[in-house]
Amino acid sequence: MKDNKDRKEQSPQGDFLFDKVNYKILLIGIGVIALGFILMSGGGSDDPNVFSEAIFDFRRIRLAPTTVLIGFGITIYAILKSPKPVDK
Repeated sequence: MKDNKDRKEQSPQGDFLFDKVNYKILLIGIGVIALGFILMSGGGSDDPNVFSEAIFDFRRIRLAPTTVLIGFGITIYAILKSPKPVDK
């Protein structure tokens, strides 16, 4: 019986790895990455024999990759942001 009590005392409390703010920033970053990939999609032609210049549009060449990189930066910031110290 004493062993079970010791095991319960040693078990983790179920704390999360990050704070609530970190998770919010992480979700925002994932949303920005998804937005970048949505901006990158499209531009194809319905007929495979016809070339479409739409794939070389500003949105797909400059805006979408920049948006994805910004999203990755936001997620890295969310991971590296240290939690506020808790006063006990």
